[in-house]
Amino acid sequence: MLKAVILIGGPQKGTRFRPLSLDTPKPLFPLAGLPLIQHHIAACAKLEECKEILIIGSYPTTVMTQFVADMQKEYRLIIRYLYEFMPLGTGGGLYHFRDQVRAGNPTGFFLLNGDVCADFPLKKLWKFHDEKPDGLVTIMGTEATRQQSVYYGCMVRETNTNAVTHYVEKPNSYVSTLINCGVYVCSLQVFQVMAEAFQRKQDRFYSANGHGGPEYMSWEQDVLSQLAGTHKLYALQVTNWWSQVKTAGSAIYANRHYLELHQNKSSDAPCKILPDVFIHPTAIVHSTAVIGPNVSIGAGVTIKAGVRIKESIVLNNATVHEHSLVMYSVVGQDSSVGEWSRVEGTPSDPDPNKPFAKMDNTPLFNNDGRLNPSVTILGAGVTVPAERILLNSIVLPHKQLNRSYKNEIIL
Repeated sequence: MLKAVILIGGPQKGTRFRPLSLDTPKPLFPLAGLPLIQHHIAACAKLEECKEILIIGSYPTTVMTQFVADMQKEYRLIIRYLYEFMPLGTGGGLYHFRDQVRAGNPTGFFLLNGDVCADFPLKKLWKFHDEKPDGLVTIMGTEATRQQSVYYGCMVRETNTNAVTHYVEKPNSYVSTLINCGVYVCSLQVFQVMAEAFQRKQDRFYSANGHGGPEYMSWEQDVLSQLAGTHKLYALQVTNWWSQVKTAGSAIYANRHYLELHQNKSSDAPCKILPDVFIHPTAIVHSTAVIGPNVSIGAGVTIKAGVRIKESIVLNNATVHEHSLVMYSVVGQDSSVGEWSRVEGTPSDPDPNKPFAKMDNTPLFNNDGRLNPSVTILGAGVTVPAERILLNSIVLPHKQLNRSYKNEIIL
């Protein structure tokens, strides 16, 4: 028997995802028509050996209850949400709920970060880990460019055994182009290593007169770095697609790849479709609209005559009026785009000319204090009037715009 643990953080995390996360928790943000972490659950459900999925985070239980109930019904698995009373770090939450993970004596468990998107090769990862009797943790790794690798956990491994000899989380200088994907397989014995790390934290806390929370534990720094060089930490390098969802721009990039993975071959398209596109069955789309490529349209959305949408996500109950254009944008739920309006952002995809390039999660502002060009975001309940242009802008929820905007944040 195997289990899976998904770490989703809490509302105080994922601030770069605002204003989208102001009304929808980031783990439940829809990509290709499914909430972000449902892709994780679907990947785990494909493994017959996986019998239980534990979701650990500090979002209020009320936010997650309905989602968990829906997932249990759909995948016929035991799925539970475990609420962290306070943010405990990437390792602290796992250690706090160690008894729930160990219950039923599973052979091992998967550990997945909630903000990663991938074509998860879990079967391959488990097979690799199972062949390493002394291995406590196997990391799924991928290649990055030399410049971008320093923004991730970097590891050096032995070529013949794949054992990790050196691990540094977000190093100051170049270490390796092999980076940590935030997807792991662990043996239960890893909790002994975590117990030692927890004890060291306690000792430091009491010797430093209460400075630094003793419960807070970083999985990467307190566990993985300690295991490197002991032949108990291994890495499997994969070539599958992988990305992180940190910003709205990365959501549109992830949306494209998930649409590609779960291609919908529906022949009764309501309008002209340029694949890949997801249209919710309850959406009303006019036959003269042109949708795609890379578009997700949520429940209850109304798309009127002559509309053109590409490289965008339109969330539940939004309305896009006649002859308007939406490109490289996220239209929030209950928002309205007026007729003959243009809502457009700037794509922030990885450089196609650089092999292994990842998403650049650029800061919101450049060194001159100006807004960096990125996707345009309409928060929930925003109204864009007719015949307006909105370019490279972010609009906070429930705003009624009265003019055109370019490169601005509308508060």
